[in-house]
Amino acid sequence: MSGVMKRMGMIFRAKANKALDRAEDPRETLDYSYQKQLELLQKVRRGVADVATSRKRLELQLNQLQGQSTKLEDQGRKALALGREDLAREALSRRAALQQQVSDLETQHQTLQGEEEKLTLAAQRLQAKVDAFRTKKETIKATYTAAQAQTRIGEAFSGISEEMGDVGMAIQRAEDKTAQLQARAGAIDELLASGALDDPTGMAKDDITAELDRLSGGSDVELELQRMKAELAGGSAPKQAIEGGNGGQAASQAEQERPRFDKQ
Repeated sequence: MSGVMKRMGMIFRAKANKALDRAEDPRETLDYSYQKQLELLQKVRRGVADVATSRKRLELQLNQLQGQSTKLEDQGRKALALGREDLAREALSRRAALQQQVSDLETQHQTLQGEEEKLTLAAQRLQAKVDAFRTKKETIKATYTAAQAQTRIGEAFSGISEEMGDVGMAIQRAEDKTAQLQARAGAIDELLASGALDDPTGMAKDDITAELDRLSGGSDVELELQRMKAELAGGSAPKQAIEGGNGGQAASQAEQERPRFDKQ
């Protein structure tokens, strides 16, 4: 049972992988990868901005503490000038505490500045990689699109594509049905002409009538042809036909009745 389940799982994974491979479009995958890289680049840039903001805040605190330290130093000098050594000592003590804070902030400032430089350099490198990937992505997409179009054109010309295959089968079925109908119509005509089938309309002709009609039609064609020839020769076909019947005898009789004059 365990072997059967493993086999079923393998078959399912194989079919799922094949279905995913058919559904996957490399161009969409490349666009998705490019989008993810842009999001990562945006996060890095946001990190650089956050570090720069923190550094700027430390600089403001340093400037403020340094201003207070300078003020306490001036107060100590003034108190000492007035003979108030105790006040001068208090001012210097406070200035020393501020100097310790200034030293700590300067250390943090240097650390943040170093982090900012690293992140800025990383963002620049990542930007260069993203730009290179975008160029390569567009090149691959254009090549894939051209290859896909060339493949479809080749399949269309060869007739192996699904669409052209369906069209070819439809044409073949139409030709088969047309040939079948033509053969059936020819067979029915032959059966009607031979008398094997009766024509209920009474319009069908037997073989004798058909032959007579054919001969009659041929005679009419010959007569029409003779008439056209006579018209082209300047005569008339009916007049020549009449003269050919009775005109010969009349001409012969007139020749006999014409008086003859002998030469003396």
